[in-house]
Amino acid sequence: MNWKNVLFLMRVERKSGRLLRGIKATKYRENAFLAYWPYWAAAIIGVLGGLLANYITSIIYSTAAIPSLPSLSDETLSVFVVLPTIVLVISLVFTLLQQIQLSGIKATTQVMYWLPVTWQEHTMASIFANLLGLPIGIVLGLTSGIIVFSIFNGLILQALLTALALFAAAFMASSITEILRVLQVRFVGAVYKSSGRAAIWVRFIGSLLFFIIFYILYFYLTSGFTSFLQNLTQAQSALWYIPFIWLALILSYIIKGLFLQGILFVGLSALFIAGLYYLAVLLNKRFGLYEPPAITIQKSGIYTPKTGLLGKLGFSNVEAAIIRKDLRSFTRRRELIGTFIAPIIMIIIPLMQSIGVTSGSAASQANPIFTGIIFLLPAGFMAMLLGEILIGEEGQAVWRIYASPVSPKNLVKSKYFFVTLFSTIILLISGTIGTIFYHPSTQDTIAAFLETFIVVLAVGSISLAIGFKGADFSQTRRARMIRQEWSLIGVIVCAVAGAAVLAPLIPYLIASFAPSLIPGLTASSFNLAISVIISGVISLAITAVFYRINIGLAQDLLRKAEV
Repeated sequence: MNWKNVLFLMRVERKSGRLLRGIKATKYRENAFLAYWPYWAAAIIGVLGGLLANYITSIIYSTAAIPSLPSLSDETLSVFVVLPTIVLVISLVFTLLQQIQLSGIKATTQVMYWLPVTWQEHTMASIFANLLGLPIGIVLGLTSGIIVFSIFNGLILQALLTALALFAAAFMASSITEILRVLQVRFVGAVYKSSGRAAIWVRFIGSLLFFIIFYILYFYLTSGFTSFLQNLTQAQSALWYIPFIWLALILSYIIKGLFLQGILFVGLSALFIAGLYYLAVLLNKRFGLYEPPAITIQKSGIYTPKTGLLGKLGFSNVEAAIIRKDLRSFTRRRELIGTFIAPIIMIIIPLMQSIGVTSGSAASQANPIFTGIIFLLPAGFMAMLLGEILIGEEGQAVWRIYASPVSPKNLVKSKYFFVTLFSTIILLISGTIGTIFYHPSTQDTIAAFLETFIVVLAVGSISLAIGFKGADFSQTRRARMIRQEWSLIGVIVCAVAGAAVLAPLIPYLIASFAPSLIPGLTASSFNLAISVIISGVISLAITAVFYRINIGLAQDLLRKAEV
C-alpha cells in the first residue's frame, strides 16, 4: 500500500468538501490553519474542559462536601473504560449520517476509479475520509481533555491507552460505515432493477429505522449519567463476546492488572479491525463500480398521462406533476433525511422523559403536557421546515419550473398542498402514538387533532412565504435551500402565529388545570368547542392572507425567468 496515494486521496476529499461558492468553481481556500480550524478548536475545547474538570473535582475532593465519596482515580478510570464504546456509537452515527447526506452529490467528492490507485488504497482513504469533520473532532476533543486531566491526577499512562482506544474505535466505526455504504449501493441497485419504486421506500425506511433505534437507546441509557455509566459497564462485562466492546475490555483488564487477558483482547481487536478493513476492500472490488439504473424506458405503446388520485382531488396535470416531483425528491434525496429525523426526535423525547415520571399525581399532571407536546411539536415543526425549504430545494434545476407552463397559482397550490399533506401525516403518526401512550379522553383527543391541524394550516402558509422570500438556489456540498437570516425570521413568525392560533384555548386550559386562578371558569365541552372554532377562524384568516401573499411572491419568482 502506498500511503502517499492514501494521503493524496484524503486531500482530494477534503478539498472537494471545502469548495467555495462563486464564479471560479476550482478556487479553494488552501490556508492550513483555516482548513483544519475545527480540529484545532476541538483540541482547545478539550484542553479547557480537562482543566475545568480538574478544577471542579479538586474543589469537591478537597472540601469533602459529599460523604463517602469514592476515590477520584477509581471514578476517572470507570469513565475511561466506557469511553471507547461511547465513541464507537457516536462515530458510527455521524459517519452514517454524513454518508446519507453526501450520497446524493457523490459525483463532486468521489475519487475517479481510473486513477492509478489500488482498491486497498482507495478503501483506506475512504475510511479515513469518513472520519473527517465531527467524528474526528469529537475524538480529538475527548483525547486532549482526558490527557490534560490525567496529567494533574497521575493517570497519564491510562489516559494515553484510552486515547489509542478512542482512535481505534473511531476507525472501527468508519470501517463499518464503508461496508454498509457499499452494501447499500449494491442492495438498492438490485431492488431498483427488480422492483423499481420499492427501492426508494426500502432505503428511506431503513435509514429512518436506524436513527429511531439509536435515539430510543440513547434517551433510555442517558436518563441519568451515573446510571448510564453503571449500565454500560455492566453491559460490557456481560457481553464480552461481542467484538465491538473489546476495545473497552482491553482498558478494563489492563487497568485492573490482568495483562494476559488484556493482551489477548488486543490481538482479537486487531484481527477484528483488520477483518473489517479487508471486508470493505473485497466489497469495493466486487461492487465499487456498481451503479443502479436511474430510469426505466417504456417498451411499447403511446404514453398517455393518467388522471390519478391527485387529478381526482381536483389538481391539474401541472400541479399533480409538481406534487409527485416533490414527493420523489424528499424520499430519494438522502441528504434530506434530516428533515424526517427531527420529528422523530420530537416524538421520542417526550415519550422517554415521561417514562421517568413517577406514578400518581405527578404523572397525571405531566401527561397532558407530554400529550400536547407530542401532538403539536412534530407536525408544527414539519409544516414550518417544509414550507421554508420547499422552494429552495429546487436548486439550480429551478429553470425547469421557469421553462414549464406553470402559473403562480399552480406553484403555490401544489407546494402548499405538499406541506399540509406531509405535516398531516406526521400529525396522524404522532397523535396516534400519543393517544396510545397517554390515553387522553375522546374529547381531548379530537380537540388535539383538530387544533394541531389548524396550526399546520397557518404555519404552512406563513413558512411557504418565508421560503419564497429567502430561497437559496445555489448548490454547494450541502445545499442550504434557504438563507439563514430568513430561516430565523421564519421560526419567529411561525412561533408567534402558532401562539395566536392556540390563544383561545388558554381559558379552557386554565379551567382544567388551574381553576383557582379564575374562579367561576368551567372546563366544559361547550367551552372547548368554542375555543377550537375561534382558533379555526384565526387560522383561516392567517392562511387566506398569506396565501394571497404567496401568489404575489410566486409571480415575482416566475417573472425572473423573463429577465
